[in-house]
Amino acid sequence: MASLSGRSSTRHSKIPDFLVGPIRQPMPAVGLGTASHPFVEEEVRAAVLTALELGYRHIDTAALYASERVVGEAMADAVRSGIVASREELFVTSKVWCTQCHPKLVLPSLKESLQNLQMEYVDLYLIHWPMAVKPSKPHFPMKREDIVPMDLSGVWQAMEECHQLGLAKMIGVSNFTTKKLQELLAIAKIPPAVNQVELNPTWQQKKLIEFCKDKGIQVAAYSPLGGQRIPKMNPVRQSDILEDIGRARGKSVAQISLRWIYEQGASMAVKSLKRERLKENIEIFDWELSDGDRLKIDQIPQRKLITVQNLLCPEGISSVDISDVDVLEM
Repeated sequence: MASLSGRSSTRHSKIPDFLVGPIRQPMPAVGLGTASHPFVEEEVRAAVLTALELGYRHIDTAALYASERVVGEAMADAVRSGIVASREELFVTSKVWCTQCHPKLVLPSLKESLQNLQMEYVDLYLIHWPMAVKPSKPHFPMKREDIVPMDLSGVWQAMEECHQLGLAKMIGVSNFTTKKLQELLAIAKIPPAVNQVELNPTWQQKKLIEFCKDKGIQVAAYSPLGGQRIPKMNPVRQSDILEDIGRARGKSVAQISLRWIYEQGASMAVKSLKRERLKENIEIFDWELSDGDRLKIDQIPQRKLITVQNLLCPEGISSVDISDVDVLEM
């Protein structure tokens, strides 16, 4: 996995970098996620600008999120107003959706994303899920009967072309299990730099983290605070163990969760629309958890929230076996 930059970054002094991939490219340890349901354009625009003002430099988006255009406009505004010195200070992640996970559609999808972002390149481009669906505009839920066999070799060759053309500084994957990563590594000329997965104290992914460390793949966390779709069922925010640790340390539950992720050597994309939460989420670097804290967190019951089933219509039958995509790795 990546190592942590020991220097004070001139780009964003509040947030340290991980050094990722064979060229050890700096990747901020904390970024802003822009998936929002429902998507409210002005809220996302304001969150991006506020985050950049506070020192964030990594913005995470995707073709599916419908936020690329707003993200691009907000970043351009930040550069024009002097909040950010130049595009080179920014780290932008985007992703190709299942409906474009076909060898001939990956490059056009990235070019469309770049047009929306008003940028010449992204810093990181990811395969959003290891699954292909009949070509269409990015959407979900998707029909089970529209799932088709994924040409992983062809899709990854297209991802490699995106990198070789300079349109993506790094390429990687999202929601890949160790089995899927093994399949990819067996055929990749350029190995994935990053695997972005659901990761937090209530879904710790220990097997996957160790595998990625061994293979030199940076783990990036989404839903680091347990997700926001069903707030009343959020296992992170409702964790008595995390609450007790936070109370004893004078920290919020969110800060305990994010600090734990950081100590696993993982970067993260955190979604928030509120300035005070955005600020709180990056105040995790000048303290650390104790051995006792870590031991307590190890005892938290594990529960995965995001599965392929969440992406699919409940009715219908798939002709493709998707069970290997939804493996629960502890």
